[in-house]
Amino acid sequence: MKKFIETLKNCWRIEDLRQRLLITILFVAIYRFGSFVVLPGINPSLLEKLQEQTSGGLMSLLDMFSGGAFSNASIFALGIMPYISASIVMQLLAVAVPYFQKMQREGESGRKKINWYTRALTVVILLFQAPSYLTYLKMQTEGALASGISWSVFMVPATVILAAGSMFVLWLGERITDKGVGNGVSLIIMIGIIARFPQAFIQEIGSRFTAITGGGLVMFIVEILVLYAIVCAAILLVQGTRKVPVQYAKRLVGNKQYGGARQYVPLKLFAANVMPIIFAQALMFIPLAIVRYQSENASYVVQSLMDNRSLLYNIIYVVLIIAFTYFYTAITLNPTQMAEDMKRNNGFIPGIKPGKDTAEYIDGIMSRLTFPGSLFIAFIAVMPALAGLLNVQQGFSQFFGGTSLLILVGVVIDTLQQIESYLMMRHYDGLLNSGHTRSTTSVSAY
Repeated sequence: MKKFIETLKNCWRIEDLRQRLLITILFVAIYRFGSFVVLPGINPSLLEKLQEQTSGGLMSLLDMFSGGAFSNASIFALGIMPYISASIVMQLLAVAVPYFQKMQREGESGRKKINWYTRALTVVILLFQAPSYLTYLKMQTEGALASGISWSVFMVPATVILAAGSMFVLWLGERITDKGVGNGVSLIIMIGIIARFPQAFIQEIGSRFTAITGGGLVMFIVEILVLYAIVCAAILLVQGTRKVPVQYAKRLVGNKQYGGARQYVPLKLFAANVMPIIFAQALMFIPLAIVRYQSENASYVVQSLMDNRSLLYNIIYVVLIIAFTYFYTAITLNPTQMAEDMKRNNGFIPGIKPGKDTAEYIDGIMSRLTFPGSLFIAFIAVMPALAGLLNVQQGFSQFFGGTSLLILVGVVIDTLQQIESYLMMRHYDGLLNSGHTRSTTSVSAY
């Protein structure tokens, strides 16, 4: 605790860091304020049914990622997720389409073009998602529209407002990245998730102490211990992609010379990180778009796919995570390129010929590392469903694993590392490691 207080004092002493922290807090406050601004023409007192519908299933995940704006019929109801979906599509295109592959190799100019295409695709997605959301809103809030306004007239300006609100959230995220601390888009998602935690925590306490079969204090303590263990596992997963691979590569790959200094090829134990869960979760949201948020008349299969606690949903979810783990590892780590780089820099693997044999050897090692990693991340992803078997409340169970927990852990660690880098430049110790320990790291990364 003493170190934490001292770190906060050091953060305040550094003018640049202090300004960045204040700017980050300001933009986050604007985002949270906007999540409570209801669409013009909607009576906020008549949204009870909408909030009830978003308390479970995939709707609760959508509401969580939007920080409650979805259930509030807010101008930020669609949040940052359309941009995430567009980014995923662009990553897939960069692998499959030669035009985008060439653009990706053009450096900074290519990245600017890809960013422009991503934003354009985000707008296109919004023009489809906004009417779908408004159709769902109409079903759940009959009579909530102000008198004298028809839904047919309301749809057009409301679509524009929702699209503009989502793009404004994206702008806030970019400003946090440029002027604040941390990755702005990820930070906004994290803030939306954290905003739901106090309410979910209080509801869980109430359910355990009021229900006859709730288990009371003992069961609640067990839940907290399990949650703590899962958080520790998630931290190991996120940090393991940065630290463990370097130590493993010292034994596995040999070394190469850079100006006389010995450095190692950092084969990652889990190169995909949390991206497979994000990819898989984006695909699992598709049934919502197909039925346009209408689950009452949907078939049993569609209803199962819209319930993140159902067996069918979780089986498909696990299969997608494993598949995307292999896919994302394949596009982020190129064994052939790694072998060529090693050969060009006089690197080698003891007992393996340079070139093709080295590439095949690295590919085999990565394949054996990827499978257990994919199972581990899939297990964390389905933990909310397993928590439901213990009668954990829907809202609180989302923090037992899945995308929400990994995003929380990953963003918090990345933000702390950025803050620590500012402290280290001024010779202050951070919260993660002491300055002298971190300054001795000299390992290059791919």
